[in-house]
Amino acid sequence: MRVCSLSSVKNRIVLGQPLPFSVRDSSRMLLLARGQVIVNEAQLQELYERGALVEVEELAEAVQPARRETPGQRLARLPTDWDRGSRDVRQALGAPIAQLAGAIHSTTDLLLSLIECSPDVALSQVVRQPEAGVGHYGVSHSIHAATACQAAARYLGWTEAEQRRAFQAALTMNVAMVELQARLSTQVSPLTAKQREAINEHPTRSAEMLSEAGITDTDWIEAVLKHHELADGSGYPNGATDISELAEMLRFADVYTARLSSRANRPAMSAQQAGRELHQMAAQSPLAAALIKAFGIFPPGSVVKLASGEIGIVVRNGDKAYRPLVAALTNASGEPRLSPVTRDSARDEHSVVALLSAQAMPMRLSDERIASLIGGH
Repeated sequence: MRVCSLSSVKNRIVLGQPLPFSVRDSSRMLLLARGQVIVNEAQLQELYERGALVEVEELAEAVQPARRETPGQRLARLPTDWDRGSRDVRQALGAPIAQLAGAIHSTTDLLLSLIECSPDVALSQVVRQPEAGVGHYGVSHSIHAATACQAAARYLGWTEAEQRRAFQAALTMNVAMVELQARLSTQVSPLTAKQREAINEHPTRSAEMLSEAGITDTDWIEAVLKHHELADGSGYPNGATDISELAEMLRFADVYTARLSSRANRPAMSAQQAGRELHQMAAQSPLAAALIKAFGIFPPGSVVKLASGEIGIVVRNGDKAYRPLVAALTNASGEPRLSPVTRDSARDEHSVVALLSAQAMPMRLSDERIASLIGGH
C-alpha cells in the first residue's frame, strides 16, 4: 500500500464535505472512510499532528471528480473496494484495545457505504466465497456474517441505527478468536483442549474486549456475549435462557454464512442447502426466515441453468425465492453470448432447473464484470 501524508493533499479537503479518499493513521489503520467528513480546522490539525496518511491509489481515483464516474464504473470498482475493506477489517479486528472502537466504527462506515452502493453485490460477496485456505477466514467470516445480519435486519424493516448495530455486533462477535478461526479453517485434526477452551470462552472475551475498548452500547455487547446461547439453556458460555433478538440473529448469521464457506474437511454448501439447514434448525423463527428470504434460494452471484438450456448468473432476487432475475451468458447450446440477455425465471421457459458451481461457466468472468452485471439491475 503506497501512501502519502494528508497534509500533502490538503488542497483536496473541504471542511464539512465528504472526503474523496480515506484517511489513515501512521500505522495505516483506517481513521476516516471515504465519504466521511472532517468537521473543522481543529480536527484537521489533529490529523496532521498524528501523521495521518492517504492511500495513493485512492488519491488517484479521487483525481477524477465523482460526477464523471458513471454508475457502471462505480460498480466495476466495487470488488477492489471490498478487497480494501477486507484489509481494513483485518487491521481493525487486530487493533490494540485503545484503538479498537475507533477502527471498528471507521471500517463499519466504509463497508456500509459499499453495501448501500449495491446490496446485491454485497450478497454476492458472501455467496461467491474463495476456496478453503484462500484469504483470511476469520476476517471474511466476520464480514459475511455482518453483511447477512444487515440484510436480514433491512428485510425486517429495522431502523438504520438497528441495522448498524446488527452489522457491528456480527462483525465483532468473534473478535477474541479471529486468528484461531483462520487456523481452524485449514485444520483437519481434532480440536486441542486449548482450542476448545478458547472457543468456549470467545463470547465472554469478545464482549470484555469491546467494553474495555469503550463500546457503551449494551445491546451490542450483550448480543456478542450471548450469540451462542440457546433459549433452553443448552448453549454457552453461561447457559443463559434470556436471549435477545439481536443475539439470536447473530447466531443464525454465524451458522448460515459458515455453511457457505468451504473448510479443509468439507466443501461449501449452496445457499439453498444452507437455508434448508437453517430452516430445520429454527423453523418457527421470523429472524431465521428473514435471513433466508434476504438471500433467496438462488442469491445474486449464483450460477444457474435455465429450462431453455442457457447458463447465467443470478443478478437479483425475484418476487418469489425460486424465481430470480438471471443474466444469461450462454445460448441454449451452452455457447457464450457476446452480450448477456436478461431472463425472468418466473417464466416457465426460463425457470431455474439447476444450481451450478462457479466452475460450470463456459467462460471466465472477472469480479469487476460480475459486479457490473449484478449491480446494473
